[in-house]
Amino acid sequence: MIEKEEEMEIEEIHDEIDEEEEINEEIEEEKKKKQKEIKEEIEKEIKKEEIEKEEKKRRR
Repeated sequence: MIEKEEEMEIEEIHDEIDEEEEINEEIEEEKKKKQKEIKEEIEKEIKKEEIEKEEKKRRR
C-alpha cells in the first residue's frame, strides 16, 4: 500500500513538473514573440528616419 501511495506521489510530482515545463515554454514563446515585435518596430523606426534623412538631403 505504501508503494502505491509513493507511486501516486511520484506521478503527481511528474505531472507538476510537466505543467511547469509547459508554462515555461509558453513564457519563452511569448518572450520571443515580444522580442520580434520590438525588433520589427525598431527596424520600422530606423527605416522611417532614413527616409526622412534622404528627403532632407533632396530638399537642399
